[in-house]
Parts: sequence; structure tokens; C-alpha cells
Amino acid sequence: MSHVPYQPESKLPALGTTIFSRMSALAQQHNAINLSQGFPDFDGPRYLQERLAWHVSQGANQYAPMTGVAALREAIADKTAELYDYRPDADLEVTVTAGATEALYAAITALVRPGDEVICFDPSYDSYAPAVALAGGVLKRIALQPPAFRVDWAAFASLITDNTRLVIVNTPHNPSATVWRNSDYDALWQAIADRPIGVLSDEVYEHICFTEAGHASVLTHADLRQRAIAVSSFGKTFHVTGWKVGYCVAPPALSAEIRKVHQYLTFSVNTPAQLAIADMLRQQPAHYRELSAFYRERRDRLIAALANSRFRVLPCEGTYFLLLDYSAISDRDDVSFCEWLTTEVGVAAIPLSVFCDGAFPHKLIRLCFAKQPATLDAAAERLCQL
Repeated sequence: MSHVPYQPESKLPALGTTIFSRMSALAQQHNAINLSQGFPDFDGPRYLQERLAWHVSQGANQYAPMTGVAALREAIADKTAELYDYRPDADLEVTVTAGATEALYAAITALVRPGDEVICFDPSYDSYAPAVALAGGVLKRIALQPPAFRVDWAAFASLITDNTRLVIVNTPHNPSATVWRNSDYDALWQAIADRPIGVLSDEVYEHICFTEAGHASVLTHADLRQRAIAVSSFGKTFHVTGWKVGYCVAPPALSAEIRKVHQYLTFSVNTPAQLAIADMLRQQPAHYRELSAFYRERRDRLIAALANSRFRVLPCEGTYFLLLDYSAISDRDDVSFCEWLTTEVGVAAIPLSVFCDGAFPHKLIRLCFAKQPATLDAAAERLCQL
């Protein structure tokens, strides 16, 4: 009897190990300072840790409700009202997810059908494209040009067709560290108002915005929020990326569809972590209110430390990422340069071209400054030697 080997046809044949995993592994192999992957090298608030332990000790160790524990959904609704002058219904419009990435995937899966077109802005976070592909959608990209990375709204309008069903927005923007203004939402609404197009707004860095006007959420736009899903991340807000707790806010009809996917994707999220975060939001709201100042200090420290380097530092309006132009240092492409930087200089960074589908002729790399001051100083010292 002959045996036929089983080898399924890949749904994502072009995808391999992510650049983030590759660069982190390379950094570990060469004992390099890792400013590539976007996670802090310090712990979250002590109070949050204590509340997690307390809830575990009190027996909160079984399944949470599918939509999220009530205390957390209520706290999210109150925080949203405080920040954006809009209070969503905690029962019908707030869904707790296993990190922001799950919320993004569930939303795309729920809203995109085979042949539907989705518009996003490049550079773009790497989870969008695979989710659209798995849903059978067609991703159409608009290239944002450095250093400003502003949207060309005429180019955006030209991409819209009768098949367009979703626009993916990300602000503060990873990796460009730019932020949208209210005028951007006005322009978006003007372009899609008369069409059946939804908006998926990735706002995981909402509390890390350095502009005077602060973060502009899609939830502040009275028209757009009627057809928008806003996605947020407690991992980013509380320095606990490994907890994988996020959430989305959407109108009841959209939330109902997202929950159908969420219910069979993860069903529910870590119970004691949800309760601890609810306590944190209620008892220590100063943490998220002061997060921009916390990261502004680290951003400014790294910029000052690089002042005498040959890198050109691009403006940073939000997120905990900083872009550097290395064109005065090397002619290498950005992937090769980051590999060389890790193995020979001892600092790991991320090339910007991996966030784009088409050609990216710019010599830009991304550094993460969500690190201890000593880590930033040591990395800057090595970079200044180039």
C-alpha cells in the first residue's frame, strides 16, 4: 500500500517568520541591544500586578463572559466618555478581546467577504494584510510619503470603487509615528459618506500622543463612529503586552457581527487580568492620563542622545517608535542595513520596507524607545559611533 503524504496548500504562501521575530532572534544571537520589537523592558504598574494576584487568590480563574467582564466594560465606557465625549453602551458596544490583534482579525473577518476591497495606508501594521487575505478580500494600499506621511485624499478617492467595503486607519501610526488630525476624519467622511463603507480604526497607541491637540479618535466624529470599529490595547497602555488584553468599541450591529467571530475564535479573555485592569482604570486613572508625558521623556532622551550621530531623526508625534534616516551612513537597503546594524554594531532595529507591499526606496529604520533609560543611552552610544 502506498502512502500519500499530506501537504495542505497554504492559504498564506508568501508569509514566513515575521521580521520582528527574526530581528529579536538575531539580537539575542549577537548580544545586541534590542530596539526592534515593540515591547517595554520594564514591568507594568505594581498596583496592577497586585490586583491580578488578588483576583487569582479570590478564585476568579474560570471563563469570563464572552463579551468581557462587566466591570471592565463599564470602566472602558467611562474612560471613553471622559476622553472622547462619547459614552458607548457597555453591554452592546464594548467587546473585550485577546489583544488588539484579535479585535482587528475578528472585525476584518466579520465585515470582509470574498471580492470585497479594503483600503489601508502604507506603511501599515503587518497583521492587516493576512487577515484581509484569509477573508477573501482584496487589499488596496496608498503609499504615505516620508517625512510627513500625510494622506493624499485625492489619491484615496481614486481608489474607491463599488466593491470597497472597509478602510483601515491607524493613529497614532505604527511605524511612521505620525498622528491623524480631526481634518483627516472630515476628509475620510466626505469621501465615503454616500457609500456602504466601514472604518476599522487601530488606536492602540491612543495614550501615547505628543501633539498639543492630543489623540484624535474616530469615536469623536459623530458620523464616522456610526460605522466604525475603534480598537485599543491595554498591553500598550499598562506595559503588559504579554497579557494580551484589548478591546473594541463599535455600534451594536457591528459589535454583534464581531462577537460572532470572537465567540468561536477565543470565546473569552483572561478573567483575573480583566478584573485587575478594571480596578486599575477605576483606582489609578492617572496612569493612562500621564502616559504621553512618560513616553515623551524617553523619546526626547533618545533624540538628544542621537544629536551627534550621522542619523537624521524624523519627527515623532506619537507611539513609542522613532524613525531614523541612515542615508548619510550606508547605501544598503533597509533590511540589509538592519541585519548589519544588529550583527556588527550591536543594535537591533526594524526596516520600514517590511511594512509596505510595493517598492520603498527610502532609507529608514524604526527604533522602539519603550525601554529603560540606560538601555536607550547604551544603544545611542553605539549608534553615534557610526
